[in-house]
Amino acid sequence: MAKKAMIEREKKRQALVDRFAKKRAALKEIINDESKPMEERFRASLKLAKLPRNSSATRLHNRCQLTGRPHAYYRKLKVSRIMLRELGSSGQAPGVVKSSW
Repeated sequence: MAKKAMIEREKKRQALVDRFAKKRAALKEIINDESKPMEERFRASLKLAKLPRNSSATRLHNRCQLTGRPHAYYRKLKVSRIMLRELGSSGQAPGVVKSSW
């Protein structure tokens, strides 16, 4: 299981991403608009740089919902491979059957 501090840090980052998503999108739209004057685009890029770093969606890391494990993460199920195996073995993951031969 992941450290609780790491799990909480990811939750904090997710909250920041949600909070600043509209503002970041608006500033990026101004920056990428070629028809706007260069000064306005530059001011928008400075404002974007002043926003918290953790408000960027690229700083988020996928983690298992059950254990917080950051590696071997299945996006569709939002769990790690280890938890997928345990859930499949206990019959709690729909459509997952442990093979045996």
